Amino acid sequence: MRWISEPDAGLYDAINKGIRIATGDAIGLLHADDFYTAPDVLEKIARLLQRTEADAVYADVRFVDQTAPDRTVRYVSGRRFRPWMMRYGFMPPHPSIFCRRALFEQLGYYRTDYRISADHELMIRFLWKAGIRTAYLPEAIVTMRTGGISTRSARSRWIASRENVRACRENGIYANLPMQLLKYGVKVFEYL
Repeated sequence: MRWISEPDAGLYDAINKGIRIATGDAIGLLHADDFYTAPDVLEKIARLLQRTEADAVYADVRFVDQTAPDRTVRYVSGRRFRPWMMRYGFMPPHPSIFCRRALFEQLGYYRTDYRISADHELMIRFLWKAGIRTAYLPEAIVTMRTGGISTRSARSRWIASRENVRACRENGIYANLPMQLLKYGVKVFEYL
């Protein structure tokens, strides 16, 4: 295990530094306040990557109350995700994604000129533009507490939506702000 504490140029620069020093075959990100839902999550991911020979694996994510981690407030499934949905702001639940390390060397790292949506931009490059092979694990593997950077406020969601449009356009995909905002209407129906 290696620990580095030094100045960086923001969240995505720090993530890129971690990916560059990683030695494993697959990269997954577990942010502050997030945790794996079971002790065998990494084994399941490794087995699925090996069995399917996929370039990346994704699963489901459980959002829990900040003060009561046993209370689920939202369940995000990757089951219905398809790459074309990215032009509408959807992507697989990012905390559940494990990509082969070689992809970062081949396709690039997280862009540091995005404030919130560098994960969306990277997924567009990997899943849509490069068309990497993926496999889906139908269970929640990550539990997240609410209040993260992209969902913290209406302003954060607005910035993320604008950056998502930019990510699409920079990767040759037509998108606009109304298309991105449609996802919030779809999310309302998840709770009905």
